[in-house]
Amino acid sequence: QVQLVESGGGLVQAGATLRLSCAASGSIRRINDIGWYRQAPGKQRELVAAITSGGNTKYADSVKGRSTISRDNVKNTVYLQMNSLKPEDTAVYYCNADIWSWGAMNSRQYWGQGTQVTVSS
Repeated sequence: QVQLVESGGGLVQAGATLRLSCAASGSIRRINDIGWYRQAPGKQRELVAAITSGGNTKYADSVKGRSTISRDNVKNTVYLQMNSLKPEDTAVYYCNADIWSWGAMNSRQYWGQGTQVTVSS
């Protein structure tokens, strides 16, 4: 069994900084690409940032320049630091990872349960 658990969300004021974490656990052979997504009420889930196993990153235009995604391959954890938070960043943030678990023929996608980020103006 593989699990992704997000943490670090909360209620903050505009301009604040948050660091989200997503820890993977279980029978993990390899973690490939990892992404942070978010979903605001009434909107579709969107990609915020992603990082490959080699460390290449990409960001949504809405967070580019004020967010950093990173990963610790020893701890099987990915981080998303968001600076200068805006009310429009309010959403549930989800972690998604492509994971090859021991005993599996191929990797598959896993999702975490999400962590709420609320930014007040």
